[in-house]
Amino acid sequence: MPGKNGFELLQELERVPKVIFTTAFDEYALKAFEVNALDYLLKPIDGKRLSEAINKLKQNITTQKTQKEDRNLLTDKDQFFVKDGEKCWFVKLADVRLFESIGNYAKVYFDNYKPLILKSLNSLEERLDERYFFRVNRKHIVNLKWVEKIESYFNGGLLLELRSGEKIEVSRRQSVKFREMMSL
Repeated sequence: MPGKNGFELLQELERVPKVIFTTAFDEYALKAFEVNALDYLLKPIDGKRLSEAINKLKQNITTQKTQKEDRNLLTDKDQFFVKDGEKCWFVKLADVRLFESIGNYAKVYFDNYKPLILKSLNSLEERLDERYFFRVNRKHIVNLKWVEKIESYFNGGLLLELRSGEKIEVSRRQSVKFREMMSL
């Protein structure tokens, strides 16, 4: 790869994909497994080893998918309890337009309220059904049903405008995923 190596590329990613390293150098094998590589293939690549690595990848994806389905994802029809000081609400997820990361907490946007909850954005993302909620960048998860307008933004990104008027930037990487998810 011109300009950087695979390890440098992985460090720049928000979300690290499943990786099978292919290289002519065996000295990086240990480092590859430290970054959770699924396999490490030395060139010239043996067809049988490549097939085994691809089967390992398929099995890993299937296992992850099954685990996600078993996790009891929350949809827009579910509701949850929010307490902010003396105020308490049962909030239907359909009414939540946005989650915003504030350190290890998340701000929940619904109606005219923006209370903090003791959950990180990462833990929320694991529980929310991606058919309704989308992680647009490091700081925000949006309810897709609240998106009113989508505009192109600089560097290949997108800008979402919610029905409530908030404008949220979609990171370049997530813009690609968003476009794929929203197209036929």
